[in-house]
Parts: sequence; structure tokens; C-alpha cells
Amino acid sequence: MKLKNLLFTLIIAIAFAACSKKSDPAPTPEPPVTPDPSIPKPPTRTPWVPGTFKIVAYMPSYKDPATIDDSKYKMITHLLYAFINPNVSGDGSLNTVLQPSRFTTVIAKAKTYGVKTGISVSGDKNIFATIAASATARTKFTAQVLAFVKNNNLDGADIDWEYPTAADASADNFVLLMKELSEAMRLEGKFLSAAVTPGVYAGNIKNGMKPEAFQYIDFLNIMQYDGPNYDTAEPLNHASMKLTQKSLDVYLIEKGLPKEKAILGIPLYGENAAGTALAYRDIEASGANVYLNLATVNGVNYGYNGIELIWQKAQLAKERANGIMFWEFSFDSNSSKSLIKAANDQLGRAY
Repeated sequence: MKLKNLLFTLIIAIAFAACSKKSDPAPTPEPPVTPDPSIPKPPTRTPWVPGTFKIVAYMPSYKDPATIDDSKYKMITHLLYAFINPNVSGDGSLNTVLQPSRFTTVIAKAKTYGVKTGISVSGDKNIFATIAASATARTKFTAQVLAFVKNNNLDGADIDWEYPTAADASADNFVLLMKELSEAMRLEGKFLSAAVTPGVYAGNIKNGMKPEAFQYIDFLNIMQYDGPNYDTAEPLNHASMKLTQKSLDVYLIEKGLPKEKAILGIPLYGENAAGTALAYRDIEASGANVYLNLATVNGVNYGYNGIELIWQKAQLAKERANGIMFWEFSFDSNSSKSLIKAANDQLGRAY
């Protein structure tokens, strides 16, 4: 009888212990995180669809490649090394002297991350006008640009002529130059792009970019910046959303540029009232609220594109254009508040 009682007591104890384990209280939930009111919400982020959308960055030859973290190359699709120049004679020959070690480093890093590479050709508008006016000079220029691209195993070239004008024959001659370049580049499977005016100001510069040229250019890097006071609500912002929207209206609606060739240009720098530039990395380093478009650095106000506006422009480009372009690569920071990173995040693009 005692043995039975002992067994019964043991069974009850085991059952009680099992029930005790099951009735342990649930862990106390963590309190909800209060959103930081200083950080705005991004626009609705639509899914990223792989395709032809371009993220273009210009890298000047006068900047040290070491200022750019390797991870930043994952955030772009095209890198344009800037610049080589036409010789002052205007005969179509090129001055290809550049920083060779920097060029080699930048192009090699871009290729490591699958970024398409190109050389940007820039120079005095009068030299370009002289070249474009001569059939002989156009042919020589075309041959030398193509040779540089092929010899350096690049994917294409960019023409930064600022700017052809309707005040003379340069607008028509620009079309002829792009036609000859395009035919040569396409035969070799190379791209041809051009850096162009934002087109927001009426006049000969706006009219100097003729729609007839669009068929010969694979994509246009529309420089939608350096326009202070365009939006009187934020006069120091030289690249306001108002300017960007108007520029897209000009190219897509007035001039009939195909959407797939439109690249929305974004600055990675601010400007003060005197037009002096300050790199975004320096604005961030000053401790400014980088979600805004205005920062005071060493007592001076600078208008720029903050993270919230970058989100908005990236979304706008996704809806109305086929890419974004940054001037220039080394102006961005390498931190979690990088503007190029902010654009990629809004695009929903993995990097």
C-alpha cells in the first residue's frame, strides 16, 4: 500500500512540473520604437525591375580614386571618366594626356564590379564648334575618340560640349558630329552619350539642342543643376525639384526625347549665394541635417539636394526617365548617408 502511495505521489509531482513549464509567463514585449521625427519617410518604393535603367557617375581625372570606397562602384551602372580634350587647333585631334595611374585604377575597379565604362570628351565650346563645322575635322575627331575607346577597352564615349547654340550653325553641326560618331561607335558595339543643358531657360542654348540629334545618341545626361533661384521658394537650391520637373518636360514633351534615353542629372554638391561649390561629403561632415536641402557650414549657407529630395528624384526618374546621373563621384560620402546609396535604396536596387 505504501508503495502504491509513493508511486501515486511521484506521478502527481511529474505532472505538476510539466504543467508548470507550460504555464511559464510569456516574455514581456519590447516597447514600440518611436520614429525619429527628424527623418522623413521615403516615397512609396516600387519594385526594382532589372533592365536598362542607368545609374551614371562622372569621375574627374583630378580627383584621387582613394577617396571612393570600393563598395560605391556596386551602386552605379556606368562610370564616365572625365575628361580628355580636343586640341585647341580644332582640327579634330585629341589631347589624351590624363592621370594615367588614376585612369587605370578607376577603370579597373569599375570593371571589377561589372560597371560599364566610358571616356568623356570636354572642351571649349568654340573648339567644338570649329570641329563640328568641318567634315575633315569631324572625321578625324570621330576616329580618335573611337581609337581611345577601343585601345583602353572601354564601353563607350560621352560628349560634353557646353553648349551648341541656335545663334549660329553649331546646333546643326552638333547633329552632324553626333551622326558620324554614332555610326562609328555602333559599328563597334560602343555607346555614345552626351551631357546636355537642362533646357529650362528659353533662348539659343535651349534651342541649340535639336531633336534631330536624339536618334544618334544612346542616352542624354541632362545636367539638371546650377540653376539657383529657379524655385523662389528655395532660392539657394540650385537643383530644385521644380527645375528637374521642368527640364524633363522640355526634353520629353517639347523636344520629344524618348523616355529610354532620358537620364536625370543630380548634383552631389551644394552651392552658396556666390556660386561656390561644396562637396556633399563636407556638408555631411559638418553635422548638418542631410535630409534637408539647406546647410550652414562655417557660417555660410549652401543649397543642395538632401536625402529626401534624392529619394523623390530617384522615384521620378523611375517613373518618367530611364536613369540618373551624378556629378561627381568623389563628392559623395562613403557613409550610410551616401546620396548615391539613398538613390539606390529608393530604386529598390540591390548593391
